[in-house]
Amino acid sequence: MWAFESVFYQIYPLGFTGAPFENDGIQEHRILKVKEWIPHIKELGADAVYFSPVFESDTHGYNTRDYRKIDVRLGTNEDFKEVCRALHENGIRVVLDGVFNHVGRGFGPFLDVVKNRERSPYLNWFYRIDLSGNSNYNDGLWYEGWEGNYDLVKLNLCNEDVVQYLLGSIRQWVEEFDIDGLRLDVAYSLDENFLRRLRSFTQELKPEFYLLGEMLHGDYNRLVNDAMLHSATNYECYKGLYSSFNSMNLFEINHSLMRQFGPENWTLYKGKHLLSFVDNHDVTRVASILGNEKHLPLIYALMFGMPGIPCVYYGSEWGTKARKEEGDPALRPCFHEPCWNELCEWIKRLSEAKKHSEALNYGTFRSVLLTNKQCIFERKSEHERVLVAVNADGEEFTAHFDAGCGRAEDLISGALHDFGGGSSLPAYSAFFWKCEC
Repeated sequence: MWAFESVFYQIYPLGFTGAPFENDGIQEHRILKVKEWIPHIKELGADAVYFSPVFESDTHGYNTRDYRKIDVRLGTNEDFKEVCRALHENGIRVVLDGVFNHVGRGFGPFLDVVKNRERSPYLNWFYRIDLSGNSNYNDGLWYEGWEGNYDLVKLNLCNEDVVQYLLGSIRQWVEEFDIDGLRLDVAYSLDENFLRRLRSFTQELKPEFYLLGEMLHGDYNRLVNDAMLHSATNYECYKGLYSSFNSMNLFEINHSLMRQFGPENWTLYKGKHLLSFVDNHDVTRVASILGNEKHLPLIYALMFGMPGIPCVYYGSEWGTKARKEEGDPALRPCFHEPCWNELCEWIKRLSEAKKHSEALNYGTFRSVLLTNKQCIFERKSEHERVLVAVNADGEEFTAHFDAGCGRAEDLISGALHDFGGGSSLPAYSAFFWKCEC
């Protein structure tokens, strides 16, 4: 699967392009801006772009009006086709947000239900419609809104007409835009039979079509398996990454990694490729959540070194700050042009190391050395062995451990390392040592 060897770059298009929050109905060709960023995305080392919602919606993209039309604020279907073509020509895959749990109140079939009630052919397209009730919008009927949000009308994914409409939309996306995969919004809420249908359908459309599920909690194996999704968002390790640095307690992230990928028989996700991230469009930017800015390169090193598929959120590669409590617009801004600084250069090196390392893409996980402020773990595949070392302390640390070899090349810097007499880890440093064994 191509995704297992990729570095993802996430773009929230409505914010990225500076589109108005409310759908004003005025067509602007804003999505073409992505083409201007392709050199930056390539330089960073990303070879897949995950687009948050691009289809016609009421406001933020997750309240869809039309699954088959690019949001008028972003442009036309032809504009997005041009963007996808340019990305593919540059070796960059395209993954779209599949928002299938709910729609917006402006979705045509829902408007028909509100107008025609029991006479509407779409009455059963929505989950738990009650014509004897009322909604917060005084519709004269009640419906289920996702997690109490009544601007998000829950779809009935057990209705065959709904399923066929959604699968037909995906077919159009593949045929028109040649997309390579989907990230499924609130996958944990989706009907499991629908996910099985989705996996079978997309695999026939494109044999290596990638399905990623948004999962915040629970056992990822419930949805990540041979019959449903290929991957899920690793929120457990997202929290463990920043919390470990802020508390100077690397035992926390090590515990999560051992629980998920360690050598024991009870390990939960051994052999799975979860999506790793340090921030995204829903959470505080990593540069704002870390207490020590010198930990910023190190948290990316851990993310790229641990098992999983690393994903970088646009703007965070140069240290943009924003907090969740400032509101979604702060997390999803428009940048006139990309920046390039030392953090970008560091992420570029991490990307190159990850993409060209069998062990970092497919290797097992084993903890080698662990203190509150330092950790070394092993990634081992059939043909390669890499030691990932991090020193989060402001003081130099000498690590004494059995490396299992005498020399190694640092995949990040290219420098050679001799393990004789202990390994010196400078303050705030990280290494990917490829062992010569």
